[in-house]
Amino acid sequence: MNPLDIIEKYYDPQSELYHILVTHSRLVTQKALEVAGRHPELQADRNFIAEAGMLHDIGIIMCNAPGIYCYGTHQYIEHGYLGAELLRQEGLPKHAHVAERHTGTGISKQQIEQAGLPIPPADYFPISIEEQIICYADKFFSKTRLTEEKTVEQARTCLKKFGDATIIRFDEMHHRFG
Repeated sequence: MNPLDIIEKYYDPQSELYHILVTHSRLVTQKALEVAGRHPELQADRNFIAEAGMLHDIGIIMCNAPGIYCYGTHQYIEHGYLGAELLRQEGLPKHAHVAERHTGTGISKQQIEQAGLPIPPADYFPISIEEQIICYADKFFSKTRLTEEKTVEQARTCLKKFGDATIIRFDEMHHRFG
């Protein structure tokens, strides 16, 4: 399976949004593969990481984020579950888990309900080792400063908006994968 074939069903390859999505996804995938390579004891499926890393943000096209050329109707926080729906329609349920579980370091049903987030209430935490690695790698790259890799401290700072539990989970991921 070629992830670009799926991306190109939804994104115009000539668009700035496509460029942003693919560049970001390649950087995340590269970092995730580096993590997997440094930790063979985790027995992560590198082929799956290569595919799912490229597809984890496929749902951004449905969101309203003009700064990255997204002109959809949904809030950006929804891109994970929206992307998961697309990937399930493509027959990729495992890849869908990565998309819906990578936001922050995962989002709890309690967080969704307390904050009134427009996400179907459920726990969305990365479970498989591949999901965890991709989630971790994603924290080091933004879509607005495409080629800059964040430091650990910069990644932590960006996660503060999700609360202390998110920072703790990130620190645990960094201890395991960093």
